[in-house]
Amino acid sequence: MPSSPCNLASPLTVLNGVGAALAKKLERLGLFRVEDLLFLLPLRYEDRTQLVRIGALTAGSRCLVSGEVMLAETVYRGRRNLLVRIGDGSGQITLRFFHFSRQQQAQFQPGVNLTCFGEVRKGPAGFEMIHPEYRLLRQGQDAAINETLTPIYPATEGVQQGRLRNLTDQALRIMHNYPPEELLPPEVRDQLYLPALAEAVAYLHRPPPDADIERILEGRHPCQQRLAFEELLAHYMSLRSLRLLAQSESASALTGGQNEVDKFLRELPFTLTVAQQRVVREILTDLSKPHPMMRLIQGDVGSGKTVVAAIACLKAIACGVQAAIMAPTELLAEQHWRSFSAWFRPLGIEPAWLSGSQRAAPRREALDAIADGRAKLVVGTHALFQEGVQFHDLALVVIDEQHRFGVHQRVALREKGVSEGGYPHQLVMTATPIPRTLAMAAYADLDTSVIDELPPGRYPVSTIAVPETRRDEIVARVRTACQSGQQAYWVCPLIEESDVLDFEAAIASHAMLTEALPELRIGLVHGRMRPSEKERGMQAFKDGLIQLLVATTVIEVGVDVPNASLMIIENAERMGLSQLHQLRGRVGRGTTQSHCVLLYKPPLGQLARNRLAVLRDTNDGFVVAQRDLELRGPGELLGTRQTGLPDYRIANLVRDAELMPQVQIAAETINRSAPNCAAAIVRRWLGDAGRYGKV
Repeated sequence: MPSSPCNLASPLTVLNGVGAALAKKLERLGLFRVEDLLFLLPLRYEDRTQLVRIGALTAGSRCLVSGEVMLAETVYRGRRNLLVRIGDGSGQITLRFFHFSRQQQAQFQPGVNLTCFGEVRKGPAGFEMIHPEYRLLRQGQDAAINETLTPIYPATEGVQQGRLRNLTDQALRIMHNYPPEELLPPEVRDQLYLPALAEAVAYLHRPPPDADIERILEGRHPCQQRLAFEELLAHYMSLRSLRLLAQSESASALTGGQNEVDKFLRELPFTLTVAQQRVVREILTDLSKPHPMMRLIQGDVGSGKTVVAAIACLKAIACGVQAAIMAPTELLAEQHWRSFSAWFRPLGIEPAWLSGSQRAAPRREALDAIADGRAKLVVGTHALFQEGVQFHDLALVVIDEQHRFGVHQRVALREKGVSEGGYPHQLVMTATPIPRTLAMAAYADLDTSVIDELPPGRYPVSTIAVPETRRDEIVARVRTACQSGQQAYWVCPLIEESDVLDFEAAIASHAMLTEALPELRIGLVHGRMRPSEKERGMQAFKDGLIQLLVATTVIEVGVDVPNASLMIIENAERMGLSQLHQLRGRVGRGTTQSHCVLLYKPPLGQLARNRLAVLRDTNDGFVVAQRDLELRGPGELLGTRQTGLPDYRIANLVRDAELMPQVQIAAETINRSAPNCAAAIVRRWLGDAGRYGKV
């Protein structure tokens, strides 16, 4: 027991054996307070609750055995080995050590008894264990067996499993004396048959021998569901508090501008789809209110989100205020700048451009126009929310490909628009459809609109998977398509997260295709080009001067060339479903039947086979997203690796998606009847700062 009085909120240094150095190492596991240890759940368990007779051992099993040392010797077989032979009357097994001291070697005297735990393997002289955990027994002492299953925790350098078990033992004893506050109301627990928090924590750290380990490893045990539920609830309530905060804040009520919007719609060369019209109505209604709009537009590739955003921006500008559009890459931001310029210049509105790679003079000019209000519409990358950017009267923020930014950056741009009139309205867009249960968890601070209809005359893209051994056939197919007046993409994906290899793969493919198809005009676009070079290449392709464009995944979003009807994607087996779907969305934007060829390198693993099968079977982005979620998890789909959306400690957004409807109901119950509990739940799981610093 710790030597000084403490409780679950105490720092880890109150525990026996934890000094400053160990505390620093434990921080790498996210452990700061005693309570944090309770939520560091084991990855798996080992059964040391029963001894196994040596004669009954099987290769591959991890077992606890006990025996008498028969022989101990040091041998040299390429490297120094300590071999200890033990027996229990039913058989013998060798314990093999590669790293050992002279003192350790001296412990293994013939006749000494010990227990050891490890994986049983076949060795040169029968079964053996390599570097087992062991304990020497005093004369007459019985072999010690555990009363509970032995937990194996997430490890970090310099902190062994034994140390983590000792610390969690201490934390569990403290919890027994000072139980954590039960923050879930009894009616919520009873309705979902959830155990009490302390009971769930104790069970998961030290399960009884008869525990259903398979169910625990699957994450479906009631004790795990109890903790996952509260963690999901904490994240959900923190986001909803952002939403409620926005509803209590003021914003410019954009009630004018309808004539300008109607005129813009009349002069478009196409008619909005029913889905686009519905979403436009929802947005314009939000903008007319004196509270900040916080709306997410989900729409599959090619569904027409950009023109909907343009209508929202025009509404703001017609009301005499500024609008800003932020995109995650310069290529996509440039595409938006060109689209909005083409739409808005005839109306006398010149969109300003702001990016990180801009030269000093144009940047100064843009910053001045933004600050004094001459720039009514500003298009750019994350440079928009950097220091030194001052808006005159920013009332609408549009963020494209939201999942690539994360909420922190969205909040940072929102803060740029704080003025006497209140906060800016916010419209975020994604072409990565998010399954409903995942959207509940990740975008609980936003109202959601879905553009679930493609423009008329569009055909679903036909998709096939072809081994690279048939590359010559595919090259011939490209020739035929381009000679018939169509255009094609040849995409080289990012390989092994290497910008260098990515660049080299595109160069190599361009050289191969130039040699194979000398009669075609072939261009090249990749991430290492200067923005101006990329823009020239893309513009030449769009203007029809280039028939075949070899590109890296920089063309994943934002590139709109209706005449392109064929896409070849190399090494498709290396890529995720959502990215493949995004790339495929670059074709099928005209009125011609389009095709996508997924070139893969055989043999295919089962995961890659499943991915490619989904692309062959459906063009529905929501189906693709759901399968991607199941196959790869939410981190890839939401871009959490880049953006810092939360890593859940216990909950799993795929496995626990079915809990989200109950999480929503529970959040309403708690906010209504026990608001203090709501704040405490958020603090327990997200810390005192809340999730985004303004919760």
